[in-house]
Amino acid sequence: MATYKHFLVDSPIPNVVHVQINRPQKHNAFYEAMWMELKSIFDTLSTSTDVRAIVLSGAGPKAFTAGLDVEIAAQGSFGGNKSASDPARAAVAIKRHVAEFQDCISAIEKCEKPVICVMHGFTFGLGIDMSTCADIRICSGDTKFSVKEVDIGLAADIGTLSRLPKIVGSQSWVKEIALSARVFGAQEALQQGFVSQVHETKEKAVEAAVKLGELLASKSPVAVQGTKELLNHARDHTVADSLRYTGVWNSAAIQTSDIEKAMLSGLKKTNPRFEKL
Repeated sequence: MATYKHFLVDSPIPNVVHVQINRPQKHNAFYEAMWMELKSIFDTLSTSTDVRAIVLSGAGPKAFTAGLDVEIAAQGSFGGNKSASDPARAAVAIKRHVAEFQDCISAIEKCEKPVICVMHGFTFGLGIDMSTCADIRICSGDTKFSVKEVDIGLAADIGTLSRLPKIVGSQSWVKEIALSARVFGAQEALQQGFVSQVHETKEKAVEAAVKLGELLASKSPVAVQGTKELLNHARDHTVADSLRYTGVWNSAAIQTSDIEKAMLSGLKKTNPRFEKL
């Protein structure tokens, strides 16, 4: 595994990689160099043939991430140029900066491999953005969530408002937490369908995520990566468009030898071994 300044990246078991946000002294709060590094990590893992599942968590006992490091962001005028005499040019600079930020965080969602996000402690602002990009969300019982952006004077713009309404079933609940920035806990997140598991401690949550990653890694990578792609496509398109896309996708994927291996292993009651993808 490569060494990074703001992240710990290791492989606790074969084919499963654990990525930890590593700025615990600042509650894992992000500034620009961190989100650029995050994109580099997930772009690399996406195409690594040795990786079949990824666990994303935060180092330290207090936070998955407290979100954006507001002090550092304020010094940079949030990507804008307050001295620009033309508001249109200032706006273009800000728009480009936000698009770059969005692209870095979206690298989690665009990653070909399934990503399991483990949250604990403070999970504010950008922490919600990042977790909504993940495929599976797990948390510890002490997790404190908040869509925090209205408390710093803006609408969330890195992905929460686009993705969260498609994850949970209640528009009313999404608008309540986004408009109020109120803190909600693990059990409420579970009740609303934002997370699928709650564990007593961070350590137990990470352990469960790694175990789940091991299970995903044991499956055909052709099937797993195709399933992620098709589920994300279905979320963003009509049923008719999704069925058409699925047919095109599987016209290629169904030719894999993994199908024969999986079927034979079922008949013989053995564990199949699949080639790298």
